Amino acid sequence: MTVDVHTHLVPKGWPDLAAACGGEGWPWLRVDSERAAMIMVGETEFRPVGPQAWDTAVRRADMDADGIDLQVVSPTPVFFGYDRPAAQAVKLARIFNDRTLETLAGDERFVPFCQVPLQDPDAACAELDRCLDAGHVGVEIGNHVGDKDLDDAGIVAFLKHCAETGTPVLVHPWDMPGGPRLDRWMARWLTGMPAETHLSIIAMILGGAFDVLPESLRICFAHGGGSFAFWLGRLENAWNRRADIVRGCSEHPPSHYLDRFFVDTVVFESAPLRLLVDTLGEDRVLVGSDYPYPLGERPVGEVVRKSGFLTVEQQQKLLATNAMRYLGRS
Repeated sequence: MTVDVHTHLVPKGWPDLAAACGGEGWPWLRVDSERAAMIMVGETEFRPVGPQAWDTAVRRADMDADGIDLQVVSPTPVFFGYDRPAAQAVKLARIFNDRTLETLAGDERFVPFCQVPLQDPDAACAELDRCLDAGHVGVEIGNHVGDKDLDDAGIVAFLKHCAETGTPVLVHPWDMPGGPRLDRWMARWLTGMPAETHLSIIAMILGGAFDVLPESLRICFAHGGGSFAFWLGRLENAWNRRADIVRGCSEHPPSHYLDRFFVDTVVFESAPLRLLVDTLGEDRVLVGSDYPYPLGERPVGEVVRKSGFLTVEQQQKLLATNAMRYLGRS
């Protein structure tokens, strides 16, 4: 059995968001043909997408080709709307969460994750509860809301609610800084995404979030946790040598918290996968792909199956066992 915990959806046919939510400059889908469309943000082209993004028959065919039994389906982060007034973001979340369930149509091979208006923790909790009642299983959140990272009191309150409701959380980097040095070669995705994810794990550790959150919280960081595993030694050294600055609100050294979160396998090569397993442990790494986007892994799970260092039992943990525990199904 293989479970992919990191995929995205772009539903077709959502309403005019300016009319439905208020405001301007919303994302919309320019449909160029039956098999090609472009996500637009206002008048700017953001990302081309194909039928894999909305056609469940195409998704199932790709899952069959890659040997995937279950696929967690999350929003595409450009639709989060965290920079909008909360009232607009609530309407936005409702639209996309409902369209996700309509698109997936109750197919048991798909595990729907919702989005929430994270800039308003009370509204985020309310939308999560509505979605759980409607059929969503988990929630995807961005790694920050403006200048607020995951140790912000409001976001921590939302994560406590996720723990209380038994809701798995996928943290996805988004809204990476741009500029002349980062707008070339997709550098925001190649360097910014790993850095953003690394920063948010550090924030949860040094900001004291893990110290106040229940250990029952099941939270996974996309893209292998960014650069966190590679630089854990540097963080640990700084925590010990510059306690006056680095320790923040954390009660323990960074290595103490390695069993508090999961990461996915979107690292593409055996060497970084070995680093993840050696650093976080074989029980904390889950198969992910970033499907259907071109920077994702295909065939899904190949980095695990061809790793060369994992035993059959360890492979099965990464391919499915850990994911089922993360999803609360074991």
